[in-house]
Amino acid sequence: MPDAAADKPNAERLMADLQAVVRDTEVLLRDTAGFAGDKAQEVRARAEGTLRNARVRLAGMEDEVIAQAKEMTEAADKYVRNNPWQAVGVAAGVGLLVGLLVGRRS
Repeated sequence: MPDAAADKPNAERLMADLQAVVRDTEVLLRDTAGFAGDKAQEVRARAEGTLRNARVRLAGMEDEVIAQAKEMTEAADKYVRNNPWQAVGVAAGVGLLVGLLVGRRS
């Protein structure tokens, strides 16, 4: 479970980056719509195909990330329900550490 939690910010960053690429590509295709010529049309068609594939993959990745987050939440909930005193101990330890760190800053 720690590995998945550590990867979460990276996965969110990757999703945001991919969404930005899709948006930028849409803008590029819209802005170059007036360009003429066979080569320009070929490049636009190829870019549109790549964009369609990226959208499909992005939607699939998003669904997968949501499913993994739900699984992790359910696993954490199950662990806390099965080990309430350990969960209380961990929460108290984390609270103590945060308190010490905040106290040192003051």
